[in-house]
Amino acid sequence: MRVTRLIVAAGGGGDAVAAAMLDTALYDDAGPAVVLTYAWDRLLIDPVPGPRGPADFTGLRRLTASVQAVPGDASPVAPAGSALPRLAAELPQTFALIDPHHGAEGITRQLEELVQHLAPESIDLLDVGGDILAKGDEPTLRSPLADALALAAACQVNAPVRLLVAGPGLDGELPADDLRDRLGAAVLTFTPDHVQPVSSVLEWHPSEATAMLAATARGVRGLCEVRDAGLPVPLTDEGPTVHEVDLDDALNRNQLARALLATETLDEAEQCSREICGYSEIDYERNKASWLGSRPERMLDPERTLLQLDQFEDEARVRGVSHTTFRRITEALGLNGKQRQDLRALLLSSRPEQYAAPLWRIPAYA
Repeated sequence: MRVTRLIVAAGGGGDAVAAAMLDTALYDDAGPAVVLTYAWDRLLIDPVPGPRGPADFTGLRRLTASVQAVPGDASPVAPAGSALPRLAAELPQTFALIDPHHGAEGITRQLEELVQHLAPESIDLLDVGGDILAKGDEPTLRSPLADALALAAACQVNAPVRLLVAGPGLDGELPADDLRDRLGAAVLTFTPDHVQPVSSVLEWHPSEATAMLAATARGVRGLCEVRDAGLPVPLTDEGPTVHEVDLDDALNRNQLARALLATETLDEAEQCSREICGYSEIDYERNKASWLGSRPERMLDPERTLLQLDQFEDEARVRGVSHTTFRRITEALGLNGKQRQDLRALLLSSRPEQYAAPLWRIPAYA
């Protein structure tokens, strides 16, 4: 009899890719898992702010009354975009859609239906980086809402859920040193073999945290600069580790997750975030989308781009940076998300020796 396992990707996006890595590492002999994940690509692939719901797709496949799978031939409804259909087309796992538009109560209902439908042998709630362990008022916190909603829902399901944190500190939100006393025992250290099944996905997927998780599993070490703000993230031996964390302890610490427990709409959840964290990350996306929409798009000129890259790398070396992401380079050079793959192709064809898959290596000297 085939064993079914359920992995909940707490933050969506890159956490779904990491869930596929986890599935390979821990459960490869049991058949592909079902991964419950958000369609929330944070303007990198999707120009529309916030997460997508079922109404934003065509071609979904119903699993339960409130849960739909995203098959490889599904499509986002324009102008929305989503990485999930391509992810489903390239990986063996079944990707099911978290719909946060009905708040934590709606996600709880989705989980309960999946548990009844699948009767999974195990349920893992996976977060890359560890911001799910935040209190909510940390000044470095940037995107707590998705994780807090998933945590609030998981704590209300009438089934055992194991909380796992992969790559402590790699999301650039909470430093690994701050997380150390919140982590339980390490249950796994990712290796290059665990990365191999998702290696083709990492060639195009925009997640920075999962890119660094994969890079550290492949042995990359140094200081990686990420995001538009250029946050420095250390790449250390802790990078490829996965730790178990007590679910109740995480909820007791996470003020936002506790406030979200009874929410029934995404608007309610956003308001909780504004009150506890001082902001809503979807407001930030709305503002950024408006700014990006008003900015004229410029062509990617190869010669000019490589000169700009030289300047960026010179400045990054001064900051002690050894690696960066293609998202960071794209934004630092004033290009938009749609040009990220063109930029990547240019860099790999002109300077292939600097590719530390899936990161970009900055040489110690020019």
